Amino acid sequence: MTDAPDHNHWFLRARLKTRQLLLLSALAEEGNIHGAARLLNMTQPAASRLLKELEDVLEVPLFERLPRGMRPTWYGETMVRHAREALGSLSKAHEEVMSLKAGRYGQVSVGAITSPGLALLPPVITAVKRQQPSLRVVLEIETSPVLLERLRQGKLDIMVGRIFEGEDRSNLRYERLTGEPICAVARPGHALASAANLQLADLVQASWIVPPTGSVLRHRFDLMFREADLEPPFDIVETAALLFITRLLQQSDFLCVMATEVARYYASHGIVSILPVELPCHMDDFGLVTRTDRQLSPGAALLMDALRTASLPVYGHKP
Repeated sequence: MTDAPDHNHWFLRARLKTRQLLLLSALAEEGNIHGAARLLNMTQPAASRLLKELEDVLEVPLFERLPRGMRPTWYGETMVRHAREALGSLSKAHEEVMSLKAGRYGQVSVGAITSPGLALLPPVITAVKRQQPSLRVVLEIETSPVLLERLRQGKLDIMVGRIFEGEDRSNLRYERLTGEPICAVARPGHALASAANLQLADLVQASWIVPPTGSVLRHRFDLMFREADLEPPFDIVETAALLFITRLLQQSDFLCVMATEVARYYASHGIVSILPVELPCHMDDFGLVTRTDRQLSPGAALLMDALRTASLPVYGHKP
């Protein structure tokens, strides 16, 4: 038996008004009550009264009154953040209802790291659009930290990426998909592409394209050599721009370290060759990440189901 829903929320008892949420956001943006009132087309006394009512209910000061303007307190910063999230959610709800009224299926925003962006998302989006052609799908390919921040801000419905150790997992749901092996690649016809018994030591003196300093893959790339009692390569170019990487590989003898799934994609198009060497280096598992404090829209739920179904042929199992 499930617990009955709690209808005794504080904001119901306090009769919280939408205009108070708008006022919090406007005050944080304008920095003074006069500008916020003008932005919301209300009088300054009315704006001051709305703010005081909210502060009285919460029993904390939300803004510090300064000689020239106002500044959010820590309590205020918390309320401003949640007010903006609530307003954004209301706006999104309106957009979804209007889309459904117009015979459309709404919108879903999904973010992915590169590997599943190449291997998993194309068949998923194809299947979803076949089922609901009117669903607007917005896809972002980025690093996990960037995607996670956008998920927390409500700019993404679903993330396909990593949650690193030490990351705050509150209000996050994680469904593991797979690990991510790493390999070394070079241009087709590179001398090392057909080398026999290729070892890590044979790659130290090579020219390398590597991820930027500070990234997880760069750290593990360097660590891989050090753990083998080797100095990491010194002839390097640092970048994460895949278009530049593939172009430079084609025009030079540089090597590059990249996710095996991404390398296979480029190799299948004759852009790179995967070197016959096993790298004792890998990235953490990645998976599907959603927020537990937000219910998926119909479009997002449809795409989530498609992600789970498509993971079986791509990764050998469902999350």
